[in-house]
Amino acid sequence: MGTAASATLGVVSRTEYLTDAQWSLIEPLLPSSDGRRGRPFRDNRRVVEGIVYRYRAGIAWRDLPAEFGPWQTIWKRHRRYAGDGTWDRVMAALLAHADANGLVDWAVSVDSTICRAHQHGTNLPRHTGGSVELHESAR
Repeated sequence: MGTAASATLGVVSRTEYLTDAQWSLIEPLLPSSDGRRGRPFRDNRRVVEGIVYRYRAGIAWRDLPAEFGPWQTIWKRHRRYAGDGTWDRVMAALLAHADANGLVDWAVSVDSTICRAHQHGTNLPRHTGGSVELHESAR
């Protein structure tokens, strides 16, 4: 596949998942390290692509390729973005952008198949028998 075809399809490389157009939508939504104490943030694009790579490959954080930098950096940034709501804002903005461009199909399919849960799979109290008096402490 030639470079013109790759650019059209958005295929960049094995460790680069985001096209420049995709990154231009995400970049302004990410927090900056300006004004924060400590080390400045590492290249945001490499970190986000490391997070994307990890989830697409289904690997442990420690198994991230070295091209993304230290796995601890990638993990800490992902954890920070999940905790402060950054990923929620990115998702909402990307969804709004896709919807505005007619790229979202809002048709919903509901399946009425029954899926039985294991008895311990609920969060309801489980009655094991016996009276409440038997479960009280002996004084």
